[in-house]
Amino acid sequence: MSDHTPTGSPARPTLASRLKARLKRAVTREDGSASLDFVMVIPVLLMVFMASFESGLLVVRHIMLEQAVDKTVRNLRLGLYQIPSAALIKSEICSKTSILKNCEDNIHVELVPISTTTWTMPSGNTECIDRSEDVRPSLKFSPGNANEVMLVRVCVIQDAMFPTSGIGLALPKDGQGGYGLTVIAAFVNEP
Repeated sequence: MSDHTPTGSPARPTLASRLKARLKRAVTREDGSASLDFVMVIPVLLMVFMASFESGLLVVRHIMLEQAVDKTVRNLRLGLYQIPSAALIKSEICSKTSILKNCEDNIHVELVPISTTTWTMPSGNTECIDRSEDVRPSLKFSPGNANEVMLVRVCVIQDAMFPTSGIGLALPKDGQGGYGLTVIAAFVNEP
């Protein structure tokens, strides 16, 4: 069989053979191989960066909240607040930390006395505000008396910087995608 048509001109390659030849040339070419490596590695590097940034931000927020609660509890223990209220304690905690966004709207503070005869602790986890609901958690706030052991539980809801990747994806969230930072402290009221 001849590769020539009846008129003597060479036969045109079929569409399949042209695609096969083009694919073979594309596979054997080496230009652009560095960009292929880059495209394969950059998503992994970005995920590591975002996870590192998110976990660092989470730790900084938590440390700042702990420090603010400690300073506020110290003032409360020493009786520096004449008439302590939940609103005052929330305001004091939020004023001592600048990294928590919308702190006063997203904070829940619980202050309860602990019986020194039974040492019964409050049941359940620290309650947090669910921003997707209009109902707020029940407020348990009792400043206590002199020489009484007090337990403070604080929860602040914050939004993840990268909620769809890394640690931001794994954190338990409220109805609007915020995670809770909780701090628990105990102290004895000064006489």
